[in-house]
Amino acid sequence: KMAVKSAKAASKGNGETYSKDSRKEDVRTGNFLAAKAVSEAVRTSLGPRGMDKMIQSEDGEVLITNDGATIMKQMKLEHPAARMMVELSKSQDIEAGDGTTSVVVVAGALLNAARIMVEKGIHPTSVSEAFQVAHDEAIKVLEGMAVELKLSDRDSMLKAVTTSLSSKMVAQNSALLSPVAVDAVMNVIDPATATNVDLRDIRVVKKLGGTVDDTELVEGLVFTQGALKGSNGPTRVENAKIALIQFCLSPPKTDMESSLFISDHSAMDRNLKEEKRYIIDLIQKVKKTGANVLLIQKSILKDAVSDLALHYLSKLKVMVVKDVERNDISFIAKTLGCRPIASPEGLTPSKLAEASLVEEVSGSTGGRVVKVTGIKNKHNTVTVLCRASNQLMLDEAERSIHDALCVIRSLVKKKYFLPGGAAPEMEIATTLAKKAKTIEGHTGYCVRAFAEALEVVPATLAENAGLNAIKIVTELRRRHNEGESYAGVNVK
Repeated sequence: KMAVKSAKAASKGNGETYSKDSRKEDVRTGNFLAAKAVSEAVRTSLGPRGMDKMIQSEDGEVLITNDGATIMKQMKLEHPAARMMVELSKSQDIEAGDGTTSVVVVAGALLNAARIMVEKGIHPTSVSEAFQVAHDEAIKVLEGMAVELKLSDRDSMLKAVTTSLSSKMVAQNSALLSPVAVDAVMNVIDPATATNVDLRDIRVVKKLGGTVDDTELVEGLVFTQGALKGSNGPTRVENAKIALIQFCLSPPKTDMESSLFISDHSAMDRNLKEEKRYIIDLIQKVKKTGANVLLIQKSILKDAVSDLALHYLSKLKVMVVKDVERNDISFIAKTLGCRPIASPEGLTPSKLAEASLVEEVSGSTGGRVVKVTGIKNKHNTVTVLCRASNQLMLDEAERSIHDALCVIRSLVKKKYFLPGGAAPEMEIATTLAKKAKTIEGHTGYCVRAFAEALEVVPATLAENAGLNAIKIVTELRRRHNEGESYAGVNVK
């Protein structure tokens, strides 16, 4: 009986062990497949002939884009491995700004290669270590291919930005947007000493109306609100003295919980007179400083400027721009070289900024904006005024300009070029395939799998362009083996 009992216990133990191992494999395979599924979803949007994605959000809003980071952000994913692919795309967007689709496609291919190796019985740790060996070798290959760049070489920088824009919806406008992006970055850095670019010094302002061709670079500030024209106020001020104020030019209000009851007309008259006196006192303080342009921060609880205050300011020929966003205050103050004024008592001539011209201008198809140019103590900041005929195009143009700025930032950080058309990926794949033959054991197999996985980039570019992917990849493999390290996919 004891012998039978112990035999039963052993078989039960073996059954449990088998169950755990199979569950472990199922979880691991599920992780691989989830990541691969996300990769396949965005793969069709890679390259200049990649397709745009139409995404409908929960509230019914429609978004059309082929920007990898934007597509991934809109995905509602439950699987943790799939969410990691979203985080990967987000990290790439923060670090490099572009290549958000490529990084997901390559990651999906590498994970698929790792899955095949694991299914063959190679331990995940061995696969990871082999991939690290392949990674170190790939970095050496890229450094060997790189071409040095000088920031004074404007033509090469324009070509790099045009390449980035070639896969966007605004590709046909790249001849206009590329110089805008390059000039914007070059205006905020010193090309001789710069090692990074602070993109917070470049403000991209969106304004609906006109076309993408109306997008322009402004060396100063742009406000999309337009100037207030109560009582025929000015819309053009030369030799402007600008006050950036964070208080309201309107009567004070009671607390949220309080109420004011007026029982007779004399009390109402007293109330109106008190409000008028309060407004006049504020306007007198503005007049004493000599300010002729007021930028007023947006207020949630009450009006930023009352009709009565606007009437008096119009008589004094003071231009008013209200509803300046709180998030923009620091950029505006930095550009103007002044400090924001938090209270009426702080209004002094020393806190004013000076500019040669503040003017309200209209686009070719409407849409008024206020431009501040010729700023006296201007910091190295610029504004890009982005225009488009509809909201979808406007949002995509803004994303494209952001990617273009990030491309130039990457060039400033590391002043080197690499060829396009999947040439680097094919060169790495070819070099690693040769290297794998010299490595013994599991590592050699895994390095070979790493090399084959990178061929997904030229294959995807060819597929998306309607070409024969197998033929293209085979031809590229042959040419790279013959030493043509810059050979890539031509989709034109």
